[in-house]
Amino acid sequence: MLGLPAEERAELAHELIASLDDDADANVDNAWLIEVERRLREVDAGKATLEEWSVVRNRIARRLRSL
Repeated sequence: MLGLPAEERAELAHELIASLDDDADANVDNAWLIEVERRLREVDAGKATLEEWSVVRNRIARRLRSL
């Protein structure tokens, strides 16, 4: 197996990891789609509070540094 070319090993690794996913995760994609659509409606309706990406990025960086 380790003698396979890198691309084939990567494909095999991907398939192995994917095989570990539960069927319970099958609804996750749909749940995220529903949530994204809900948030988009809030933005379109002017009900969402938006922030600049640079502000959000800095907040995330601070949190990661504090871990």
